[in-house]
Amino acid sequence: MRITIIQEVLLSDFDFYLNEELIAQEPLADRSASRMLRLNRRSGAFQDCQFVEFPLCLEAGDLLVLNNSRVFPARLFARREGLHAQVISPRNQASHSFLQGRIEVLLVRQTGLWEWQALVRPGRKIPIGEQLHFGGDLHAEIVGRGDFGERTLRFVPVADFFAAVERQGHIPLPPYIGRADIDEDRERYQTVYARSRGSVAAPTAGLHFTQQVLAEIQAREVDVAEVTLHVGLGTFQPVRNEKIEEHKMHVESFNISEASAEKINRALREGRRIVAVGTTTVRTLEYAALQGGGNEIHPGAGEADIFIYPGFPFRVVRALLTNFHLPKSTLLMLVSALAGRENVLRAYEHAVKERYRFFSYGDCMFID
Repeated sequence: MRITIIQEVLLSDFDFYLNEELIAQEPLADRSASRMLRLNRRSGAFQDCQFVEFPLCLEAGDLLVLNNSRVFPARLFARREGLHAQVISPRNQASHSFLQGRIEVLLVRQTGLWEWQALVRPGRKIPIGEQLHFGGDLHAEIVGRGDFGERTLRFVPVADFFAAVERQGHIPLPPYIGRADIDEDRERYQTVYARSRGSVAAPTAGLHFTQQVLAEIQAREVDVAEVTLHVGLGTFQPVRNEKIEEHKMHVESFNISEASAEKINRALREGRRIVAVGTTTVRTLEYAALQGGGNEIHPGAGEADIFIYPGFPFRVVRALLTNFHLPKSTLLMLVSALAGRENVLRAYEHAVKERYRFFSYGDCMFID
C-alpha cells in the first residue's frame, strides 16, 4: 500500500558511514546484555542505556506489541538435474567454499499448496523448466520467474514438506554475517516468543528479550499483545530508485487475532501508548489501521505492502524498540518517519562513535 506524501525524499538522504567492524557477527552470550540507545523523537536528545533497562522505559497502561513470527531454515542448496544431489545440513557446518558451485535457493513466500516464491542464485543460469534436487525427497521445478533473481518453484509433494525443509535447510543469516550458519543459530536467530512459522529473517528487535525481561514488563502493569508478520522481501529487498516514492514494496503475510485486535483497539480508544517491538510490528499495525479506516484494527489475515517513510501519518504506534539498520534501507526510512531523519542520523553517528554493535545480532534503539 502506498501513501501519498507530498515532500520529495531521496535514497541518498538515508546514507551513513559504518565501519564494517561494528557489524555483529555473533549473538551475545546473554540475549538481554545488549546496549540500548534511547532517542526522544520530539527533542532529538539521546542517551546510552542497557537493554535490561527497557522495562523501566515503559509505564503502567502501555501496550507492548510483539511480532511472534518464527524463522524457518529457508536457505537451501540444490543440484540441477543430471547432477548427484548431496544433502547439506547445518550440522555439516559446511563452509562457504564447499557450497560454491551449487544452486542457492531462499524460500521467501508460499504462494500455493506446493509453490513458493524464492530467490535463486545464480538466477541467470536457472531457466523455467529446470529441475532442482535438494537431497532426500525434496525436489522442485522452476515454473515462473520475476525480477532480481526471483523464481517460482513447484515442489514435488512429500508427506511432510516442512520436516523435509528442516532436515535440508539452513538458517537464512543475512549476507553481512560473513560465516556459515551453525546449530546455535537455530535458537539464537529466533525470539523467545516465536510461535508462527513463516519468516525468512528474524524480527530482530525481539532477539533481546528473555522470559525474565518479559516478566518484569508485565509486573509493571504493561499489557502485551502479539501480531504476526512473516518477514520476507518486503522487509529486506533493497531500494533501487533514487526517488524512494518509486520503490515498490513486496507483500508480506500477516495475521492479527481477535484478542490482540481488541487489546489494540481498547488502547487506542483510551489514548494509551502503543509501543511496537520492531519495524515489522509497526508495518502490521499501521497497515491494519489503514484498512480499518484509520480508527480501529480489524482481526484477520492479509498481505501488507505498506511503505513507511518520512511524512507518513502514524495512527497507532507512538514508541518503537528497534535494532540499527542498513544504510539506504526501507527500515531506516521507517525509523526516520517516526523520529525524524536528522534525529536518527545524529543518533546513528553517535552509535558509530561509541561502537554500538549493528544489525541483526547487534544492539538496539528505543524511540519514544
